[in-house]
Amino acid sequence: MDFFSIILIILGLCLFETVSSIDNAVVNAEVLTTMSAKARRWFLTWGIFFAVFVLRGLLPWIIIWLANPSVGPLGALTAAFSNDPHIMEAVEKSSPLLLLGGGIFLILLFLHWLFLEPKNFGLAGEKFFSRQGAWFFSVAAVFLAAVIWFTLKVDPMLAFAATLGSTAFFITHGFKQHAEQAEKELKGGHSRMSDISKLLYLEVLDATFSIDGVVGAFAFTLSVPLIILGNGLGAMVVRQLTIKGAEKIKKYAFLKNGAMYSILCLGAVMLLDGFGVHVPSYVSPVITFAVVGYFFLKSKN
Repeated sequence: MDFFSIILIILGLCLFETVSSIDNAVVNAEVLTTMSAKARRWFLTWGIFFAVFVLRGLLPWIIIWLANPSVGPLGALTAAFSNDPHIMEAVEKSSPLLLLGGGIFLILLFLHWLFLEPKNFGLAGEKFFSRQGAWFFSVAAVFLAAVIWFTLKVDPMLAFAATLGSTAFFITHGFKQHAEQAEKELKGGHSRMSDISKLLYLEVLDATFSIDGVVGAFAFTLSVPLIILGNGLGAMVVRQLTIKGAEKIKKYAFLKNGAMYSILCLGAVMLLDGFGVHVPSYVSPVITFAVVGYFFLKSKN
């Protein structure tokens, strides 16, 4: 991997992590307004350490390790830069499982947004799909069944990876729904949560949102160090957006659309890779810059 490719991947990861965490930044900003100055300072200083080095650091490493238990924890961490042929072969062999499961997760995430989540309509057709919300579960079920059908013809383990991807989606979706309800109670003044409870709530929420960014990161690279660096930079940007406040973030009305269409594209890239179709490493960051750039400019107009 040359220097230009590394920089492109890191910048793409940073941008993707930032836009995919826009909702997280808004919630953080709104909850912080209900907390004391001391608690806000703690979250914006020590919280960034937890977000970058603990969440964005541990998650990709654990995922690689679980997908390749034979290489061990150190081998999983250094897999992309290791010259050990055993480690390289193990990671290469397991990558279709990881990529296909991640692709399922991301595409279900996009479909849920398209059919069920409130949004600013940025493209023709979004309003139509929003009116067909009841069809989300049918479309998701048919999509998953079709992928499993094709993967069974290739490798039964790929089919298992597809089910794991859907399982991860519904688990994280449940946590997000609970977080949305808690947010409404906080904004409505009906919650009696202490500052410590709110800090814990924000950290759990950040962990839930970080899963989207970490899973999508594997569409850019399998290198854990690069993922940690790119996603970590993105997490720092999200903290800066939090400081600016929810209202300033909401001015960019279509950034969420850009994040979700990026997620769709990255999910498609991961599915193709999972089925053995080689996609050049520059495709994911270029797509991310193009899609997010379009919706950023649309928000400015």
